[in-house]
Amino acid sequence: MPLLLPLSLPDLESTHAAGAVLAKELGPGSVLALVGDLGAGKTSLVQGLVGALGGGVVTSPTFSLVQEYKGGDREVFHFDFYRIENEHELIELGWDDYLERGGIVVVEWPTLYPDLLPEGTRWLKMSHHEGGRVLSEGRDFS
Repeated sequence: MPLLLPLSLPDLESTHAAGAVLAKELGPGSVLALVGDLGAGKTSLVQGLVGALGGGVVTSPTFSLVQEYKGGDREVFHFDFYRIENEHELIELGWDDYLERGGIVVVEWPTLYPDLLPEGTRWLKMSHHEGGRVLSEGRDFS
């Protein structure tokens, strides 16, 4: 069953469940851009996605800039653009190589370097709403 958006996510379990559905929808080579404020649940959504693929324990890539999860059905490369200083730094991290490896690339804070995201990137936004969160889709999040 596909993820029907917008979707209310009242708790952590529903956020993980939405990530698990995304895992079924994202094939090899997919890129997922996650927009949302600090604490909006982006990493929790990725925990559900990676967990459904059997890829291990997910932590925020804020300090490592990229986390790799290789133990599951598909590799997942989880980026955080927040601390990237410029496009050159991202390229030096091997951005193009990650895109070519055929795994799922997930990017938090993608609006900092949107021109580096390939055509076909799926854009999702997580926002706080009435004690929970809402997951919506689309590129225009102004």
